[in-house]
Amino acid sequence: MGAQDGPTLIGSVQRAFRLLEAVSAHENGAPAKQLARETGLPLATAYHLLRTLLHDGYVRKLDDGGFVLGDRLDSLHAAGGAQSLLSRVRPALAALRDELSTPAYLTFYEDGEIRVAEIVDGPRAPRVDLWVGFEDAGHATALGKSVLRELDEEARRDYLSRHHLADLTPRTVTSLPELLRRIESPPMAPAVTDLEEYALGTVCVAVPVYRGTTLGSLGVSLPVERQDRLREIGIRLFSIAGRVTRGLSLTI
Repeated sequence: MGAQDGPTLIGSVQRAFRLLEAVSAHENGAPAKQLARETGLPLATAYHLLRTLLHDGYVRKLDDGGFVLGDRLDSLHAAGGAQSLLSRVRPALAALRDELSTPAYLTFYEDGEIRVAEIVDGPRAPRVDLWVGFEDAGHATALGKSVLRELDEEARRDYLSRHHLADLTPRTVTSLPELLRRIESPPMAPAVTDLEEYALGTVCVAVPVYRGTTLGSLGVSLPVERQDRLREIGIRLFSIAGRVTRGLSLTI
């Protein structure tokens, strides 16, 4: 069998990565000529690749003509770190899904918004149709209300001042005083429920989790016909939440 049977590699991609590696080796930057020499690339090729990397934010050009790594790589690094953390807790979420026959959801409160970080579902545990983004439905979901319950008063007031209490179903709470009352005194505390407030036919229960100092929530959704199991599931969620918090809080 010949060499052509090996994997198909894209030479330009390889050359671009070699350039990035060379740039990363120079804390104070290096000019294109030096980078071309270090990578063994023709100067014209190095210039073309650096221009592309500069345009897309992967490198930055200093006033003296040297190149350093760009901000785009910082965002990739941060995203990679978040993925690494999530990979530690996916087994726990999958086990929760299989044990309860429900999809499992994980959210975090970041930059003033409640965002879904992970959903672990399956053919026998399909996720809820997220027809309205969580950024606009924190008041109507167990996951969102769990986060709101744990926020301090100032942060909660700030969030609610920026988000309209949209009427998503006939059971959605759109009165701010009533919402605050239910958040502060949920009957299954520390678990919080959503009783067809986000989607008719679906109920949810969630409990708080943390990623270091970042607040989040862990929850599941299930058909309204299984509503009588919410308290039992809430107790189970609370025990799993401790394991998830420990996994999320480990140093990368």
